[in-house]
Amino acid sequence: MEIQTIKAMFDACYQAKRSRDMLPPLPKGVTSAYIQYLDTIESLERQGTRVKVSDISDALHLPRPGVTRTVKEMEKKGYLHKESSTTDGRITYISITEAGKKLSQIYNEWYFNQLAPLFQDISEEDARCTIRTIERFYTILSEGRVSIE
Repeated sequence: MEIQTIKAMFDACYQAKRSRDMLPPLPKGVTSAYIQYLDTIESLERQGTRVKVSDISDALHLPRPGVTRTVKEMEKKGYLHKESSTTDGRITYISITEAGKKLSQIYNEWYFNQLAPLFQDISEEDARCTIRTIERFYTILSEGRVSIE
């Protein structure tokens, strides 16, 4: 990739972050990670998975300690419920409470359903290519830390 293209990629990532910042404000004490976790849990449950911290961690490519911390926060605020396995006490399952479902419905259904018509001129193929490219860009940067000294 040419240097100018690399610079343009970073500029596009900056614009993507600014686009994300345009999402509607979240309730006090709720972070965008909460919405992402709720969406991930719902998706895993639709696939028939009894969700554990490791499932969220794997799906979002995040370290388990950070996921554990966020899940604890969400449980404390009433968005998630944790339940120990009846057959193996080391396993804890996570489910969404009614408050979590309501929060998810507002942000994952209502808001994004309103956005969908605005993005109708972007093909699924173009969107998926952009997603793959950004994910690869992130992987390359996270694996090959560059130091300027």
